This record gives sequence, C-alpha cells and structure tokens, in this order.
Amino acid sequence: MTDDLEIASAPAATPRHLAPDDVGLVAPRDFVYRSAFTFKSGQVIPGFTLRFETYGTLCATRDNAILICHALSGDHHCAGWHAAEDRKPGWWNNLIGPGKAVDTRRFFVVCANVLGGCQGSTGPSSQNPETGRPYGTLFPFVTIRDMVRAQHLLLEHLGVAELHGVIGGSMGGMQALLFAIEYPHFVRRVLAMATTGRESAQAIAFNEVGRQAIMQDPAWNHGDYPKESGPRVGLAIARMMAHITYVSDASMDRKFGRRKKESADNDAYTFDVQFEVEGYLRHQGQSFINRFDANSYLYITRALDQFDLAHAYGSLEKAFGHVECETLVVGFTSDWLFPPEQNRQLALALLRAGKRASYAELNTDLGHDSFLLESEELYGLVRGFLERDQPYVFDYSI
Repeated sequence: MTDDLEIASAPAATPRHLAPDDVGLVAPRDFVYRSAFTFKSGQVIPGFTLRFETYGTLCATRDNAILICHALSGDHHCAGWHAAEDRKPGWWNNLIGPGKAVDTRRFFVVCANVLGGCQGSTGPSSQNPETGRPYGTLFPFVTIRDMVRAQHLLLEHLGVAELHGVIGGSMGGMQALLFAIEYPHFVRRVLAMATTGRESAQAIAFNEVGRQAIMQDPAWNHGDYPKESGPRVGLAIARMMAHITYVSDASMDRKFGRRKKESADNDAYTFDVQFEVEGYLRHQGQSFINRFDANSYLYITRALDQFDLAHAYGSLEKAFGHVECETLVVGFTSDWLFPPEQNRQLALALLRAGKRASYAELNTDLGHDSFLLESEELYGLVRGFLERDQPYVFDYSI
C-alpha cells in the first residue's frame, strides 16, 4: 500500500431533519388564555392553555393560514422534529413541508393540542387552581365544539384574519366541519377525511369498552391518581382495542399473518406472547401509556360519542346551512370505523344545502388510518384542493 493512496469514505447521510422538503427542527409554544372560558355544558374554567406549533410564515394579508386538526391520539406535533436525534418526526410530516402537499413555502400551518388533551394543553391532568391538584374528573365535560372555540381564540391571538383551509382526519375531520359551521366567514376551504357527522352505535360501543377498561382498573381511583402512575393496564388495553379499529384485516394479515414470535414454542399452551400480532398490540399499548393521560382518553372519547351534527342543528342540511367555504370530503374504502358511506353522506348533505362540495374515495386496504399513511394519490388531492385559485369540483361518484 502506498502512502499517498487516498481511501474515499462514503459521504455521511444527510440528517433527516435537514432534508430540503422538511420543516426541520421545531419547538412547541403555549397560548395562555387568561379569561373565563365557558364550556357547552355551562361549566366554567378561569382560563386555559393550548400547546401548538407553527410552520411557515403568516403573510401580510394574514389569510394564508392552514389549520391542522388532530385525531383522538394525536397532538400539536404534526411536522418536523423536536430534536435531531428523534426517532420519528411529527405525525403528518409526510404531508407538511416545503414543496409537500401542504406547502410551507406558501402556507402558514398551525396545529394545536386540543382542549381536554394531555400534551401541554389544559385538560384533566392540569392543575385545578381552586384545589392546587389535578382536575381529574372535576374537569368540565368537553365537546368538539369546545375544542374548536378554543382553537379559534388561538388563531385570533396569532393574528390570522382568515383561514385558507382547515384539514383533519377522523376527530380532526369533525373539528374541520365545525369550523365551517361555527365560523363561516373565517374559513375558505375545509378538507375532512375519514370522518363522520356522528358516530355509529358500533363506534360508541368500542369507545365504551375502552373507557370501562380504564375505569375498572383499580389504579384509576375515580380519576384521582398521581401523574406518574394511574390505570396503566386499563389504558394500555383501551389503546390495544382501539388500534384494531384503525387498521384493516388485510393490512394486519399482510403485516403479521399468523406468524409466531421466534421465541414462541409452537407446541406450548401458554398465555405468553406467541403471535407477532400479539407483541405488536402490546407494544402499542405500552408506548401509549407513556404519552397519554387516562382521564383525557375518557373525556375525548366521550366528546366523539356526543358529536352529532344532525341532532345539534336539526338535520345535516341545516347544520351546513350557513357554510360559505368549499369542502372536500375524502373516504377510504377499507375504513370500517368511519366507512365511506358516512363520508359520502356529508358531501351529499352539503350539496343538498346548495354548497360547493366534492367527494373523493380512495381505494386502500389500510383501514381507518389510511389518511395518515403515505399515498401519492392523497397528496395530489390535498395539493390540488389547497392550491387551485378558482373553485373546482372534483369528479366524484355518489
């Protein structure tokens, strides 16, 4: 070997948070509302905090904002990275960023953890100023409307004059629809995915099983438990059961089938983990209890159950009577939690109410969570809906 031989080393991979289509490192902020807030129930708290993140820049006319509304187990961190060493970015990072479907070079993107949540926003685990202890079940019952009203106050605080759009899937879609209903002059476009105008009896039943798993755990103690403990077993079971409703039989079969763990004894009759799918669900449960509060789970699932636009306004058509924005509703063929017909019903009601509405149905086998996963077809729908300058109705079949 000669002394002057140069050995070229492989170039270091670009850190993921420095990718040109990524918003990079981000930090959450807190909006503190210091006036009394009255819930739909009539209960009052002396103020609240919403934790939120923003990406992009609010333009001079203050009308290029996109509000992202998260689902049940989501939070404010929907894009970018909190630290370079993070294992995962925000939950919708594949959709939001420079040049992505929600282009942060053009739009000012806002996402907040909902009122009643547990990721920095005021909820059951927050301190009750009257007692100096966590609210627990003394926290007022929260509705989707309460969540939307709190987010509207945040947007006013940020100086947003008008929302270019509101986007959300599942519970986020419910919030998006209510923004169009409650603030018709404030919203130009609504994109609601994998959602519904009201939960079915089956969806309510799944939520109730999850709540009972929590409340029957002795560590729940009627909602009064230390922050670092609580009904961890019950919450893990609730998450395991709920997660099954977010995926499809086909996706579970493709990912796991009946494959057994390498350590499993095929001839042993035991209740230890034997199948890979069992290990996956237990992992889902364990990771969830490290980031979510059990009381928040109770409150938010009850808010989902109570959401019923037809009952609240007299009919779906009446609910949408004052809507001024353009709406795109997206359903997914394999979603059995909020199936396509429930999404299609929303678009039909909007059209019957004389509104500008479109419906798109994507053929996937990934289940309810299809709106979270990578899909060029979905990205194209989102980009086209947000970026076109003139109203346009997609081809749809309803």
